[in-house]
Amino acid sequence: MIDNHRIQFERPNLSELIKENMVVDLHFHSRYSDGFNTVEAIAQKAFDLGIGIAITDHNEIRGAVEIDEYPDVFSIPGIEMTSREGTHVLIYFYQIDTLETFYNDHVLPYMGNDIMSSTSLAMEEIIERARKFKSVIIFPHPFCAAYTGIKNSYFPQDRLESVLSAVDGIEVINSENLNKSNLRGALLGFNLDKGITGGSDGHRISQMGKAVTYAACKRSRKAFLDAIRENNTKVIGKEVALIRKVTSNGVKLRNNIKNYPDLVEKNLRYSYMVINSKSREIKENVKRSLNGRKKDLQKKYRAI
Repeated sequence: MIDNHRIQFERPNLSELIKENMVVDLHFHSRYSDGFNTVEAIAQKAFDLGIGIAITDHNEIRGAVEIDEYPDVFSIPGIEMTSREGTHVLIYFYQIDTLETFYNDHVLPYMGNDIMSSTSLAMEEIIERARKFKSVIIFPHPFCAAYTGIKNSYFPQDRLESVLSAVDGIEVINSENLNKSNLRGALLGFNLDKGITGGSDGHRISQMGKAVTYAACKRSRKAFLDAIRENNTKVIGKEVALIRKVTSNGVKLRNNIKNYPDLVEKNLRYSYMVINSKSREIKENVKRSLNGRKKDLQKKYRAI
């Protein structure tokens, strides 16, 4: 069961929300990674909407650093890192200089061929490194297709439980995601009883504010990030229309074209892993079935 009071699948009324809450779109991309817009345009849109914004570019922080220079825009320093498995994780910081230190020491040395490539760090390593800093760690779009969401075949149950216990929460509504995937993400977030967030995952400013996180707290990064960690946030949003998804995916595709060989390699590697995993699962099921029959036969013989 999903707590409908804290997670609402409807269009946000931003003008009403901002009267009594800090409202932030916690997942947005600039042209420094695979977004379309400049930081200037993003800052202006956030200011016009009256909401805060987190530019969380893929393995890149120039957008987050640049928007920090706009005094009239409330921003949260952040980054969306790609693990060695190809899985995404959002990391937010209380101060911009902390993000810069983390990036220089724990991202740049492990970068792939391009910012859209996987880093060489496994998910557990990323979390461990982020924990050295005052940060908030969130798994975005957990049920996204293939390997980008944490609920994928790279993470069997024991490994999944371990990484879920190590982070601060789940992105329960992502406006770029499918509704059924968001519903599953919301249920996961609710059952974990950890922090919940929402964001547009916007790649164009027209998407900004379609899904937001809000809290009745002071206008400060500390107050807002503490609210996430203390499970005191609420999320409201809806998925963008299909035509907007197509437009957004077109932007991402154009920006990802130079990364195409890496994407093909990752997809092939994941496909092989899934096939091998399914094969092992079938073998184990057959083995269990045969063992069960063997025990039944032994019981019969003993009875005779």
